[in-house]
Amino acid sequence: MTAVFKHELRSYFHSFTAYVFGAFLLAIVGFGAMLYNLQAAVSNFEYVLSFGSIVFVVIVPILTMRVIAEERRQKTDQLLYSLPITTTQVVLGKFAALLAVFLIPLAVISVYPLIFAQFGDVYLPTSYGSLVAVFLMGAALLAIGVFISSLTDNQGLAAGITIAAILFNYYSVSLSEYVSSTAIGTVIALAVLIFALGAVIRYLTRNELLAYGVCLVLTAVICVITFVDSASLEGLLPGIMQQLSLFDRLNTFVSGVFDLAAVVYYLSVTAFFLFLSIQSLEKRRYS
Repeated sequence: MTAVFKHELRSYFHSFTAYVFGAFLLAIVGFGAMLYNLQAAVSNFEYVLSFGSIVFVVIVPILTMRVIAEERRQKTDQLLYSLPITTTQVVLGKFAALLAVFLIPLAVISVYPLIFAQFGDVYLPTSYGSLVAVFLMGAALLAIGVFISSLTDNQGLAAGITIAAILFNYYSVSLSEYVSSTAIGTVIALAVLIFALGAVIRYLTRNELLAYGVCLVLTAVICVITFVDSASLEGLLPGIMQQLSLFDRLNTFVSGVFDLAAVVYYLSVTAFFLFLSIQSLEKRRYS
């Protein structure tokens, strides 16, 4: 795992990837700090972090698009499989390198509240609590990017899908207002999600029986709920979209509340998509 970590970290800094990533993040946060803290004379640095969160739509695909897709394109992933390490160690090593690259510009940004505190009243606990939330949210988004990169050998395709996924998550709360809140609309949407889940299970496990079984069980559950208590499905889809938003949970920290539930959610999303990435590599390893 350590060897994978060092190799990945070295490759990021031998190319422009780490520099572009850091430059984008520092530029957006710097612009936000100038806009809010300097020109508008607002002492809340956490507002800058909320403003700059949109930059993840661009920088996460830049950093993750090649992490596994490039290995598959160049067939060097076969070399990884021949090493005396597990697939879990490969994924965790690559993910640790991504976090290291992410932490470097965050370390620079963490100095900003201390500087602004010299010229005004900056509430440091909220500022640094929001920084912790940004790190955890970034880790979750990076895990999503790693999983998407593991599904293809095309960097451009991996970047495009990651951008679409993050954009959808960013605007999911706003889009939930335009989504049908009726029971029928919820059933249709859940049916699509069940089909997508079955496709993912089939791809990762190559077990059609398991995929079809999961789809049938979940479909049966939805049918039972629909016939027994269809009213419980009303408004369910918009509620799910709001709850799934990684970005919306950042606003709780910006408001000055350290939300433990959001921390658990970020960590759960990170672990879930790293698990899916491991399963994706395992599938390719033995195919």
